Parts: sequence; C-alpha cells; structure tokens
Amino acid sequence: MIIKNVGVIGCGLMGSGIVQVAAQAGFSVLFVEANDELVRRGLGRLRETLEGLVAKGKLDATAKDAALARIAGTPRLEDLKACDLVVEAMTENQPLKNETFAKLDRIAPPHAILATNTSSCNVTAMAAATRRPGQVLGLHFFNPVPLMKLVEVARTILTDEGVVTTATEWVRALGKTPIQTKDSTAFVVNRLLVPYLLDAVRLYESGLASLEDIDTAMKLGCGYPMGPFTLLDLVGLDTTTYVAEVMFEEFREPRYAPPPLLKRMVMAGHLGRKAGRGFYTYTK
Repeated sequence: MIIKNVGVIGCGLMGSGIVQVAAQAGFSVLFVEANDELVRRGLGRLRETLEGLVAKGKLDATAKDAALARIAGTPRLEDLKACDLVVEAMTENQPLKNETFAKLDRIAPPHAILATNTSSCNVTAMAAATRRPGQVLGLHFFNPVPLMKLVEVARTILTDEGVVTTATEWVRALGKTPIQTKDSTAFVVNRLLVPYLLDAVRLYESGLASLEDIDTAMKLGCGYPMGPFTLLDLVGLDTTTYVAEVMFEEFREPRYAPPPLLKRMVMAGHLGRKAGRGFYTYTK
C-alpha cells in the first residue's frame, strides 16, 4: 500500500512534530484537535516553527510554503475518512485511546493503517477495539520529533506483516531510523531509560551526591548529552512518574516503582521545565 494522505490526532508537542516532519517529507497531513481554537493555535505553532527554520537558514522559503500548503487542521475526527495512515498522538490514557481507535475504525477507509504514538499504553488493547486489528501498530516518535531520528515500530501479536513493512517504509520516508519491537510496555528505549532515571532519584534521595554532581558524573563519565535530572525536567516529572507506574503495574518489579521523592514533587506541581520548577528552577 502507498501512503499519501496522513492523519494525526492531536497537535500538541508530539503531534505537531509528527505533522511537521510528514509535511516536510511531502505527505498531505490533516490533524485533529478538540476545537476550532486549538486547531488555530496548532496551525500557528507550525507556521512559527517553519518560519523559524527559514530564519536560521535551515529551510528555504519555498520549502516552507510547500510544507504549510500540505497541512490542514480540523476539530472533526470524521474528516479523517480519506487518510491512508492515521497516527494518534493524544495524552497517555488507555480507555480514551481504545475509544478513539474504535471510532477511527468506523471512519477510516478499509485499507488505512491505524497507529499510536504511545510510549506506555497497550497497543494490543487499541487493536482489539477495532475490526481491523491486523492494521494497528505503534509508531513511537521521540521528543523533539523534528530532531530525534529514532522511531520504535511496535507490532502486536495481531499486526499483519505487510502493515509493519508499509509503516516502516513510511518512517524511512520521513528521514527517520526505525527499529522493530514487540508490543510490551515501554518498548525498548523507555524500558532501559526509566529505571536509570529512577535510580538517579534514589541516589539523590539517599544523600550520596548532589543533583549537579550526579548530572556531571553521567555527562563526563558516560558521555551522555545531559544528566538524568536535566533529562527528567525536560521530559516532565509527571510523564516519567506515569510511565513508571504503568511499567510497575505491568511487571511488578521494584526497580520500576517511582521513588517517594518523585511522587511528592509531582504532587507539589514541580513538574520540570514546563512548570518552571522541577529538580532545577527555570526562568522564562
């Protein structure tokens, strides 16, 4: 199957990035948001982002205009009726995702592939909510989508091999590098990354070293681009806590349980960069 028209559900941080890279790669993209105001904001952010690339000399004006011409937004899920591929990029809420996939199944054409950008929810449950479980899989992009090269292609035990092949080829057409994984909570990257981040919090909780020294140790000792606390603040402490709780619920392994300090920081609203305060304090 040839993918020409792409739908994206959600135009937040991840959704807008997927819209952008798909449009720049030459695909017609229609995104869905909850209402007209959010559609307007999404289009405005995309325009601003692409114009910023032009200002930095990373994109020419002609390519910017061509990409923007391929992007449209709508508040109606029903408008995705002509899409060959739909990528869901909503909040990590399993019941909501299941419900959305059941609706998509009734809207999208019979040949369409339905994908989720989830990093922690059960893809098999989403597939089971449809009458086309063989055409459902995970396509997990990383933040920020335009810069990060990796996409985890997650197949369920129901996914057709041809669908995996088509989706993988589409990922390559975006200029990304796909890796194959099975549908298992947190896939590859988060299965390895989240315990590392949680262990860093436990080290800090125990008084072994300061935030700054732990971050410096991992940057200079392991060559990581940023330390665990800088990364936690960037990802969001609430997001990390949620993923850890899902992993603990799935596997019941103590190393996946979020440490008390992390949970209390989320309760206090210290969510990281987006809140102005996490392990570090940020000013606009």
